[in-house]
Amino acid sequence: MFTSFILILLITAGGFSLTYLFAEDEPLLWRVCAGNVVGSAVFGLICFLLACLFGFSIVTISLAFFICLAPLVLFTAETNRAKFLGDWRRAKGKLEGATPKKFFRFGYYAFFFILFIFFFERALLETPNGIFTGASQNFGDLPFHLGAIFSFTDGGNFPPENPSYAFAKFSYPFMADLITAAFAKFGASVRDAMLVQNVFLAFSLLVILKRFVFKLTGSRLAGKIAPVLLFFSGGLGFLWFLADYWQGAQSFFDLIWNLPKDYTISEKFRWGNSLVVLFITQRSLLLGMPLTIIVLQKIWEIFSSEKVKKWKSEKGENLPSEISFFPFNLFPFSAFLVGLLAGTLPLIHVHSLVVLFVVSAFLFFLRLDRLREWIAFGVGVSIVAVPELAWAMTGSATRLTEFIAWNFGWDKRDASFFWFWLTNTGIFIPLLLLGIYLIFNAKARRREGAKETEKQSTDKEGRIMKDEGRRTNLLLFSLPFFLLFFVSNLVKLAPWEWDNIKVLIYWFVCSLPFVAFVLAWLWNGDRITKIVAVGCLIVLTASGAIDVWRTASGEINYKIFDKDAVTIAEQIKLKTAPNALFLNAPTFNSAVVLSGRRSLMRYTGHLASYGIDFGERETDVKRIYAGDAAAEIFLNKYGIEYVLVSPEETSNLPVNEEFFRRFPVVAEAGEYRVYQIKK
Repeated sequence: MFTSFILILLITAGGFSLTYLFAEDEPLLWRVCAGNVVGSAVFGLICFLLACLFGFSIVTISLAFFICLAPLVLFTAETNRAKFLGDWRRAKGKLEGATPKKFFRFGYYAFFFILFIFFFERALLETPNGIFTGASQNFGDLPFHLGAIFSFTDGGNFPPENPSYAFAKFSYPFMADLITAAFAKFGASVRDAMLVQNVFLAFSLLVILKRFVFKLTGSRLAGKIAPVLLFFSGGLGFLWFLADYWQGAQSFFDLIWNLPKDYTISEKFRWGNSLVVLFITQRSLLLGMPLTIIVLQKIWEIFSSEKVKKWKSEKGENLPSEISFFPFNLFPFSAFLVGLLAGTLPLIHVHSLVVLFVVSAFLFFLRLDRLREWIAFGVGVSIVAVPELAWAMTGSATRLTEFIAWNFGWDKRDASFFWFWLTNTGIFIPLLLLGIYLIFNAKARRREGAKETEKQSTDKEGRIMKDEGRRTNLLLFSLPFFLLFFVSNLVKLAPWEWDNIKVLIYWFVCSLPFVAFVLAWLWNGDRITKIVAVGCLIVLTASGAIDVWRTASGEINYKIFDKDAVTIAEQIKLKTAPNALFLNAPTFNSAVVLSGRRSLMRYTGHLASYGIDFGERETDVKRIYAGDAAAEIFLNKYGIEYVLVSPEETSNLPVNEEFFRRFPVVAEAGEYRVYQIKK
């Protein structure tokens, strides 16, 4: 754990320095959290390039850390030190003196940090009986990520080949897993590396989202509410929970400690709580979303600003808004730099890049007067993203034609469109519409603004929609996200229609400012509206809170790999070459996953969701295990070096083990045997 923590701090230090090149007037905590995200993106990309050129070793990873720390040299410039010292003094001032407001602020962050530790600790559980997961939706995703991580640490998989489908480019965004693998190479356990990485990324997302919503709405309270709505998102499932309670014989506490199912994701509910179905399962999004929000905040500044702002030192002197030694201050360097960061998304989270493309293209035509900034941003994105996309698409087995098709209502199945979205998001959409109205209502703005008057004197960003231009900008800025919601309900954007949630979640995130503003507006009213605000918050978060509790409380223990699978994987590491090719059953939890070796093919559900046509290969795998007349031909065709026969094979395939007995057994544990086909 200590090793992972130190490595996270090193990554964060470099990213923290870079924030002074593109972000103005941001608090120190935001810079630390943004530094974690930016540093992870930069470190991951550098590590990937060096590993492809020189291999994945302690030396190359150390060099990546060293390069990642290079931006610290920026603090040798007096102006940059002045900015940092100003941020430090302001942060210290917020901690000095005990007041109820400061206690609440500390408690807010402490609550989420502790929650993230208990929640993400359940992602991977190592026991004497094997490897388990304590997350209900992580059953198939965890083995996939472990397969990627071990392919880097033990398989020498550079340039990355798909470990689940041999001979094809690994086009899945793997950056989060690569960073975990780098930590493991330095001696951290994979479990500790994943836990530390997940907790710090989730906390960074909390702080970055809070600031983003404040920037858009001008309401500090709305900024605090938005992360609560995201991390405890859910629909009306809590009503079904209450029905289960009333109809059952258990007491309330017995039920809450023994929850039989999730209440945000099932056959009836498809939206799912963000922590349960997205952030613990899709690790790429946990890095991709905070990075995307950082970029969106910059896009908002480009779109809504009228003039370039100036830094001010502690003495009140104007400091250059761009890096002091940059030779041509007329160039919008900060937009260019943020573009470079956005360009890393193809290897982090492709759907986030798609969202940014749609949003920036839409807003570009509305603000052609900011052409310099748009061009600088676009050039920055292209410099990094185009080579990454070209690399990922060359040699990939993914068929892009599988990603677009008409599909009305996302994943509504047999439900009516309106009932589906009502049950899945509850009162979120009605409050979203109300929020749009309130932001354009002068009386409502005045009431919210009255609560912010004192804060405005110390923070120039603390304004409440007090001019028509700003309000119009907010609505126009939100339009492309509403467009994405519309498109995602008409077209499937992935082979598996549920994966549209990777786009829909950004509609949700950029609708949060409106919904959070409504709740802040209600809270700042009289006693009745305060009660309404609390009631709305409970309705919006109750279902998600139940599902998050089910994971964090330790109620779930799903076995993924038994102890013999772990043992045979260790033997495979010792007795086979790192790039050895294995034949195993096309299941998600083959023991080969833990060895880092390549598989001819693994779980068909994963392969189908990536648009891979695996039909012929699956048929050949079945014929080999059946030992039919053409089995040896297929073994030679694919160059299979080892064959695994285990309970996974015998329970999912017709296995003729007599056919394999002609080959030597090189590893054995319990019912697991590895046959060597090639010497």
